[in-house]
Amino acid sequence: MSLIWRKILAHFLALLPAGWLCWQGWLLYDFQDHALTANPIQYINQYTGDWAIRFILIALALTPLRKVTGWNGLIKFRRMIGLYAFFYAALHLLNFVVLDHFFDWPMILGEIVKRPAIAFGMAALILLLPLAVTSSRGWVRRLGRKWVRLHRLIYLIGALAVVHNIMMVKADLREPLLHLAILTILLGYRLYDGYAGRIGGAVFNRS
Repeated sequence: MSLIWRKILAHFLALLPAGWLCWQGWLLYDFQDHALTANPIQYINQYTGDWAIRFILIALALTPLRKVTGWNGLIKFRRMIGLYAFFYAALHLLNFVVLDHFFDWPMILGEIVKRPAIAFGMAALILLLPLAVTSSRGWVRRLGRKWVRLHRLIYLIGALAVVHNIMMVKADLREPLLHLAILTILLGYRLYDGYAGRIGGAVFNRS
């Protein structure tokens, strides 16, 4: 399969969660109240947030997978996956602002100030914005090495998003804890890989 068809397939798969949500919304409009559970706003909020975190974790996993499998073509999907993480995070924010609070800005600001869980989530989204804006090749050329440093924020974003997820869930913590376990493995691999690279470089320089 050529790269263009692989990307088309990747776009299709990445949009499936949004398509499924729209389908459920249409069923709800069509008087099937079970489509989005008894609390549609809460369901949409959790659903979009979960998919934002999943795409963040997938983006973080691409480099380790490339190194483990030797498939360098995985890197060609990193920008796409990162943009879909931002897309679902933006849907998550829109649900919070529009459906949950009806543009009541004083109440929204009060929620951010009073509830650390929401503050963590908002911080993750704010940090994700410059990564989405600077994801193009033009920005890579303009920023040079600064681009690499800027996009390392994805690790902090992942941590903030997972903490937000854990703090927002009140009952079943299995999925948030699974997200935490995956993030811990990915960050652990990153630290190990960086340490091994420094040691290997030092040995090579001495030889």
